[in-house]
Amino acid sequence: MMRWLVNRMFDALGRRYDYDVSYMHAMYAASPKACMRFNKVAALARHREAVPVEASEAARLAGTLAEDCGPCTQLVADMAREKDMPDDQIAAIVAGDVAAMSADTALGYRFARAIIARLPEADDLREEVRARWGDKGVLDLTLGAQMSRTYPMIKAGLGFVRSCGPIRIGSTLVAPAIHKTAHAS
Repeated sequence: MMRWLVNRMFDALGRRYDYDVSYMHAMYAASPKACMRFNKVAALARHREAVPVEASEAARLAGTLAEDCGPCTQLVADMAREKDMPDDQIAAIVAGDVAAMSADTALGYRFARAIIARLPEADDLREEVRARWGDKGVLDLTLGAQMSRTYPMIKAGLGFVRSCGPIRIGSTLVAPAIHKTAHAS
């Protein structure tokens, strides 16, 4: 009964967003226990207490873009639209066009990119986030950036990464900026 219910939930998500949930089914088939624990990541990825939607979604999209340029990015972009994030801001994030971003969007995006790539400006950006939204804001953006990277990594590990391509934002297709992560040792 539980397997049937979980698979129905996955399928509902897939239909809602026109998203391939095969990796979710495979994960559940391999280990229901691991799958249930993994689903708790979703709550952390959506955590937002102090920052505005634009900053939060910018961090989530930046995190996703660090690992994916296809269906996972499309899913996060669609979810950002559901939260009423303006299409032009989503498009700017996907394209990596900081100049086209609002101040909140740019700060969320730049901070996420800096911590993901371990850039030297991460400390200054963290202090800017802290000055604007406090420690809760730093945590909001950190969790959004990091937890959103988890889904594409799981898909890749399980062998379900299939495509990369333009992201549809409303009626516009936007080519994703490909961000390679660089880690300092």
